[in-house]
Amino acid sequence: MPSLSHGVELDERECEFNAVRAQGSGGQNVNKVSSAVHLRFDIRASSLPDFFKERLLALSDQRITRDGVIVIKAQQYRTQEQNRDDALARLVELINAAVVIQKRRRPTRASKASKQKRVDSKTARGKLKSLRGRVDP
Repeated sequence: MPSLSHGVELDERECEFNAVRAQGSGGQNVNKVSSAVHLRFDIRASSLPDFFKERLLALSDQRITRDGVIVIKAQQYRTQEQNRDDALARLVELINAAVVIQKRRRPTRASKASKQKRVDSKTARGKLKSLRGRVDP
């Protein structure tokens, strides 16, 4: 059982794995062997805490269907077992990323000294550029 953040564990029995044929080049092997894996995970029917479910359903991710099912296709590796592990790792990564609470940004203002420093540097630069003019004999 892969562990998620906040001490929650993901039950692998809630994931549905289907072996499909991989896309792309690969010679004759790609046409015969079903090495790619489709992982389907129903968010609403899972045993995850309600907070996790709410955060996952609120995501605007193309891997999440309207019905609340996460679909991940893994076809990076040549063996079905490696692709299965990869799909499961990507699911755990997605769930962990969804439950991270971002700190609120507090708007700040520039200090009076930093504003004055900026204006002083601009005037100094302007004086330097004015000295670059044509020299009259």
